[in-house]
Parts: sequence; C-alpha cells; structure tokens
Amino acid sequence: MARLKDEYANRMVAELEKKLGITNRMLVPRLQKIVINMGFGIVSKDEQKTLVDDLATITGQKPMLCRAKKSISNFKLREGMVIGAKVTLRGMRMWEFADRLISAALPRIRDFRGVPNRGFDGAGNYTLGIKEHTIFPELVDSAVHSGMDVTFVTSSTDNAACRELLVSMGMPFAGRS
Repeated sequence: MARLKDEYANRMVAELEKKLGITNRMLVPRLQKIVINMGFGIVSKDEQKTLVDDLATITGQKPMLCRAKKSISNFKLREGMVIGAKVTLRGMRMWEFADRLISAALPRIRDFRGVPNRGFDGAGNYTLGIKEHTIFPELVDSAVHSGMDVTFVTSSTDNAACRELLVSMGMPFAGRS
C-alpha cells in the first residue's frame, strides 16, 4: 500500500472529520484522480519523443497524445499535429505520484515558498503549474525543458474542503488565505 494512502485511511480521515464538522465518514473529501498535462506546442519529433518519455517516466504510465483540433496559420499549426500529452492517474499510481510530488519534487524548486492559493476552481479541484518538469528526481538528465499542469480532482464540492484535504496530505501552500 502506498504510504500516503495508508496515512489517509488511518490519520487524515479522522482529522478531516473533526476540522470540517462532518459526521458521515463517507462524506470526507478524498482524492479521486490526478491529471498531468504537458503542452509542448510545435517541437521537433526528437524533442516530442523526449518529452513524452519524460512524462511516462514521471508518472509510470503511457501518456495520451493531444492533437490540434483546428488549423491556425499564425501559429503554423495544422489540424492533427501533436501539441501536448496528458496522463490521468488513479489508484496506487495516483497516491504514489502525489507522495513523490509533495515530498520530493516540490522541495527541489529553486526559491520555493509554497504553492499558490489561487489554483482552486470553486468545485473542489486544485491545479498547480510547474515551470520545469525536471524537478522530479526520476529524471536524471533531460535535454528538453517544458512545463506541466497537475490537477488534483477531489470529491469535495468547495475550495475550503479541498484545501484542507491537500494541507493534510502535506501540500505546502504559500501564506494564508
């Protein structure tokens, strides 16, 4: 069992019940999935393959390629061109990725002062932008640098419950809000 999932089941559920004033254990917010999205735009085939391989190494799952839906001549973009990749993690891979992100990758960011509070969408989800995917310890030496978005989809219906869940998991938020 993943360390973070075990901690959630044994410690976090009881804490969240008390903090949020929930009497039914099944209504405690939980992590449903994590979606990792890497948009790399128009790059060479070699760079594209490197970025997709890096994303597969980070997540432990093969990424799905995202293609352009429309042609836009100003961006030299043609319909059907590969412009990004995404991975949806559930189950054990989700818990292991969340644990590695919070405990290993985020502390490696230079001048890190916490993740921003503005990433909540009002429906109980949180999106975090990472400027360089090379902060993950799995990537020893990556020639291509790209950013990525990590979305935590939870069962909560509001920002406060989602924030409490992420704080109990160890997510380091910047300041107070």
